[in-house]
Amino acid sequence: MKKSSRFVEVLVGAIVIALVAWAFVPKPIKVEKGHVERGSLRVTVDEEAETRVHDRFEIAAPVTGRLQRIELHAADPVEEGQLLAQIEPLPLDPRERAELLARVESTQATRREAEANVERIRTEYEQARRTRERASKLAASGVISHEELEFADTAATNSSNALDAAKFRARAAAYEVQVAKAGLLALAVEHGDKPRIITLRSPIRGHVLRLLQQSERVVSAGTPILQVGHPSQLEIVSDVLSTEAVKVKPGDPVLIENWGGDMVLRAKVRTVESSGFTKISALGVEEQRVNVVMDFVDSPTRLGDGYRVDVRIIVWEGNDVLKVPASAVFRRGQGWSVFVVENGRARARTVEIGHRNALEAELVKGVGGGEEVILHPGNQVSEGTRLSH
Repeated sequence: MKKSSRFVEVLVGAIVIALVAWAFVPKPIKVEKGHVERGSLRVTVDEEAETRVHDRFEIAAPVTGRLQRIELHAADPVEEGQLLAQIEPLPLDPRERAELLARVESTQATRREAEANVERIRTEYEQARRTRERASKLAASGVISHEELEFADTAATNSSNALDAAKFRARAAAYEVQVAKAGLLALAVEHGDKPRIITLRSPIRGHVLRLLQQSERVVSAGTPILQVGHPSQLEIVSDVLSTEAVKVKPGDPVLIENWGGDMVLRAKVRTVESSGFTKISALGVEEQRVNVVMDFVDSPTRLGDGYRVDVRIIVWEGNDVLKVPASAVFRRGQGWSVFVVENGRARARTVEIGHRNALEAELVKGVGGGEEVILHPGNQVSEGTRLSH
């Protein structure tokens, strides 16, 4: 009996110890899993943007006077030289007279500078065009790579666009000279002569983009009256964080989304402006931003001036990339790591990351294709943690 009682006590004690030990054994945890696989990877800079007419003219009052009522309306077509507005100048005081004469001299200097800039850019364009022709011949002979030929072609295209823009600025400067000289008619009122009506005419064939003044009223010199341009000649501008703008270069492809249509429109980056500016975000944080200007590749038939769109600027793209879900990658020390699933347990691996976007990251080394990784690993996951199936 004593032996039997002793055996029962030992057995019960062993069971209790086993139950206590089992209670403290870490339970397998349930995790979300993903896979390392090969496929395409695209890195983009995503921002809101706005369309705008590439060549626009703002018609302003050259002198202080009484603006007659304007019969035009927004979106009305106008021809080059068509009458837009009429102003009856008022007598000038000495300060206004001096400002008027100074404005004429300033606009003339601006016109001379714009004309000189056209000649400078024309020379650069001719050089870029000759370089492209030589590169085309060398590429056909296999002397240079296709990438070098594309670079020369992009440089020539950018130079051509810059020349067109310079010519437009020269035209705008010449128009400003005409407007400023028209203000000299106000000097006749100073001497008691009969006032002559100053007429403002359209410098281009296009449409009225915006009517800023319509009713008859007295306007000061420099008051904007209306804007004219051609709504089919659209470009896209987006202010991008300066840390993202350094990744963008002219020629990068752009996808335009959420513009109101069903399809995704294509565009390409024309230029990244060299000067940034400070902008306050919606959270009240100061941000340094840079304007990126893009040209449409697809026709923006249903878009107009000042329309909101979303742009995705493609700064890098690969087709056969070993990639891992970005949610599986975490910082450990100075490097990156992931948890790999091996025999039902979590095993930490140090990895090297290349390009990445919000959803996926390129794996340079550390994990092979087809391996299973843990997504969103929390504090409960560590080396050797048992995982539930």
